Amino acid sequence: MVWYYYIAWVAILWQAVFLLQMWNNYRYAISKYKKERTYQPRVALFVPCKGKDPDFEKNIASFFSQDYQDYVLWFVVADQADPAYGELCKLKDKLSKSSKAREIQVLVAGHSQSCSQKIHNLLYCYHRIPADIEVMAFADSDICVRNDWLSHLVYPLKQSKVGASSGYRWFVPQKNNLPTLALSAMNAKVAQLLGNTLFNQAWGGSMAVRVEVFRELGLDKIWPGALSDDLSLSIAVKKTGKLVRFVPACLVASYTETTWRQLFEFARRQFLITRVCAPRTWWLGLCGTLSSVLGIWAGAALAIYAATIGDKHIMLFSVVPVVFFISQLTRALLRQKMISKLLEKDYSRMKAAAAADIFFFWIWSFLMLVFIISSAFGRTITWRGIRYKLLSPTETIVVRES
Repeated sequence: MVWYYYIAWVAILWQAVFLLQMWNNYRYAISKYKKERTYQPRVALFVPCKGKDPDFEKNIASFFSQDYQDYVLWFVVADQADPAYGELCKLKDKLSKSSKAREIQVLVAGHSQSCSQKIHNLLYCYHRIPADIEVMAFADSDICVRNDWLSHLVYPLKQSKVGASSGYRWFVPQKNNLPTLALSAMNAKVAQLLGNTLFNQAWGGSMAVRVEVFRELGLDKIWPGALSDDLSLSIAVKKTGKLVRFVPACLVASYTETTWRQLFEFARRQFLITRVCAPRTWWLGLCGTLSSVLGIWAGAALAIYAATIGDKHIMLFSVVPVVFFISQLTRALLRQKMISKLLEKDYSRMKAAAAADIFFFWIWSFLMLVFIISSAFGRTITWRGIRYKLLSPTETIVVRES
């Protein structure tokens, strides 16, 4: 069992390094989320909508109430028959006078033929922005943002080394059923990976990029055939040596309720998109999740086996599953402590989700591994009622729309 000896040491050291990085991410988030931001370039904020998400009115109202001078706010749908269109028009009439936005529109983009409907909607807005717009910001309709969200989101773009800035979502359960708690816990694991690192990925639901950078990256040519707005942007940014800056204050609440079937469809879709559009990220996710599972369970099995044969390294082998367990538990505690501060107003609604994350983190690792493996097969997904086939990161076929 000599080779097991070296693997055991590598595993222990890896967990120590990984835990240290999660501690650094925690400290970064806590130190940044309350700072005041006064940099306010001219911004166009695009919010693509399809259907009415949970807490739709509350979410949309949060974009009207940004404490930001002179921003353009455009909502965009595929057609006027979309249930969101009429509601958006009503909210525009109701909230426009109290908003600091200089211009508010509800646009109709038509249906996509060669990319995701979301990207089609965003490009429709992009081609119509005024010449004085310096920054484009993007938000999903299923998030609720604080009133300084836009100021925080654009602030990192002051630096030339930053290609894009991004927040992330945190699922706030509307119902504490098991699949919704599982979704919140697994998403929390991903959110915790973001920090002051080179490995950040942009998330399209809370994302910003300078117009000149967008054009330099050629995204106006990449997006017309792409499915994923954020992964394609992240890849393009990193190819130029620029950074994707994570903004803790833009980690936003997304109110949700799901079923097991919906959870499987969502998770498989997310990982399948990643496999096609960012295969290295997918492999890192697979290896990282697999190591989390094997570290505890294979490590425990190895320790038991070592004890039965009287191996002289029994103490070392016994330490491995303990280290993995403590490391994963500590990370769960850190991310829940972080979100209790970043989403303080919503945290009372997340106590059950926090408990599920802390006490059952080892189950969610198994479940996430199942979802990642399921995404290794096929190239067809359904997203917001539209079926797509992913041929490559920049080539998508719209199969059909429901």
